[in-house]
Amino acid sequence: MYHVVKKFFLGNPLHNEESSHQRLSNPIALAVFSSDALSSTAYATGEILLVLAIAGTGVLSLTLPIAVAIGILLVVVVTSYRQTIKAYPLGGGSYRVASDNLGTYAGLVAGSSLLVDYVLTVAVSVSAGTAAVTSALPGAAPFRVQIAVGFVILLALANLRGVKESGAVFAVPTFGFIALMVVTILTGFFRYFTGGAEAIAVPAAAEIIEASAPLTAFLIMKAFASGCAAMTGIEAIADGVAVFREPTAKNARLTITWMAGILLFMFLGLSWLAVNAGVQPVEETVISQLSRQFFGTGVLYFLISAFTAAILVVAANTAYADFPRLASFMSADNFLPHQFRDLGHRLVFSNGIIMLTLAAIGLIIGFGAETSRLIPLYALGVFTSFTLSQSGMVVRWIKSKETGWKRGVAVNGFGAVVTAVVLGVVTVTKFRDGAWVVVLLVPVMISAFLAVRRQYKRVAQELALPAAELAELNWQAYNKLHNRVVVFVKSIDRRLVRALQYAKTLKADATEAIFIDVGNEEGERMREEWDRADLGIKLTIIPSPYREIVAPILTFVRNVPRPTTDYIVTVIVPEYAPANAADAVLHDKTSFWIKQQLFGEPGVIVTDVPYHPDFDAPGPALRAHDDERRDSGATP
Repeated sequence: MYHVVKKFFLGNPLHNEESSHQRLSNPIALAVFSSDALSSTAYATGEILLVLAIAGTGVLSLTLPIAVAIGILLVVVVTSYRQTIKAYPLGGGSYRVASDNLGTYAGLVAGSSLLVDYVLTVAVSVSAGTAAVTSALPGAAPFRVQIAVGFVILLALANLRGVKESGAVFAVPTFGFIALMVVTILTGFFRYFTGGAEAIAVPAAAEIIEASAPLTAFLIMKAFASGCAAMTGIEAIADGVAVFREPTAKNARLTITWMAGILLFMFLGLSWLAVNAGVQPVEETVISQLSRQFFGTGVLYFLISAFTAAILVVAANTAYADFPRLASFMSADNFLPHQFRDLGHRLVFSNGIIMLTLAAIGLIIGFGAETSRLIPLYALGVFTSFTLSQSGMVVRWIKSKETGWKRGVAVNGFGAVVTAVVLGVVTVTKFRDGAWVVVLLVPVMISAFLAVRRQYKRVAQELALPAAELAELNWQAYNKLHNRVVVFVKSIDRRLVRALQYAKTLKADATEAIFIDVGNEEGERMREEWDRADLGIKLTIIPSPYREIVAPILTFVRNVPRPTTDYIVTVIVPEYAPANAADAVLHDKTSFWIKQQLFGEPGVIVTDVPYHPDFDAPGPALRAHDDERRDSGATP
């Protein structure tokens, strides 16, 4: 049933040889990796307006120069990531750059910051998309958490089906949103240059917002930091270079350039229109105000609203493309469990997808799917990774002194300084609103990563095989082992017979069976049955007045004398192999818990002997052979 359900939702498993066919073309890669960055245009301008409005309507015109400054920073960061892609064509982005050039701890800071940011990307994007849905359908507002969780599960299923398949699905809302934004911006430009500002002015322009605080440099920097939400997600392509078609680095660099160009056009275009149309920070979004003014409330307006909601949900797919891949890089470096580097059913990092899904659902439930409560935690991680990535590239340029290294140092150094300043502003301005959670969480995550690596290092040292020990590995060495075989008895049936048959094939100093007496008469009954069966093996009955089974077995095994490591105990556990789901549910799991407890005991080997009715049932030839032996007086 498990495999049937898995195949139904995810499709047929993909062969390893099909991995090359799962690589992405540039248009599909643009949809997969750019949805987060492009979707930010739906709220970045509004975030700037919201902060500036504190100083009154008269200063809202500063939105445009702030947007231009963010655009310049965007160009610098994208230029840096183009260099990163060229230097690291296998991917890894900020984590790999920081690790290789600034050291392990810097890499872990970048990696943990990005992991947190990817989880927040899913939670924020889906919550924002859900808010758009509930705005259009107010009756659904009480169910916003359930709707958001449903969106996350759908995203997870789409990504579990494969990168190529999810990209094809999400290309429609991404390119649809881009097309509608281009139409909106060009329409606004045409109206402005043919009819003046009055032709694009929105009704909210008549309203005047009274200043509640003076305009200060800190307020401008806070508006700048809020508008930098437009830059979230631009590192995604650098992390996922390996999924591009060959030549991977060239295609990735081309795609990130296209993404930056589209993002700049939409962000600056919407910001310019917002200033000249007199858009104010009201509950209605900037895109909604502008499109309603340009197109009325007809079909096009609702199409724009629908695709805006869709791109906000689809933006979470960027995190689904990058979180599992980043986790696989960190897993390969022993900072995360190795299960995160394993490719799943459809050649994707399934464990990373599942982990991201669970973490995002936890945030959505914990914060009630309210975007305003999640936004303060957002963007801190991404600017941390920006700063470390560009600082790492500066160090790499200085060390390598490749052609154009001085220009590289200048570009990356400038970007590192600017993003570090933005990081500081974001941290200070959003700290009390919730950013402190991220500030505290990152060190905790780093401690956990280091603990995982210590664990792997300890196990590797324990498993390391000295040359002297390898030289002793010959057949004579086996003569040193002393083996005592213990067979667990639950009842005298075919399971036990199969287990005893196996036990007799082992070379052992002694073989005995044990029965746990959980009732007053169980032991006597078993002793009588055992004597009648005459199985030729000693039976030890262990009383258990508190009706425990596993604990008495564990005590018995621990009390078996083992003076040196050459003495071992082999515990044989007979078990019925369920033929179907009903058998699995109806039969107890005693053998499972016995194996679980004994597995951790040093010097103990646990052998499971399953009884398969179909396999063990004698076929026609075997039955004929038994009949012959019976006729001759032999025991079959």
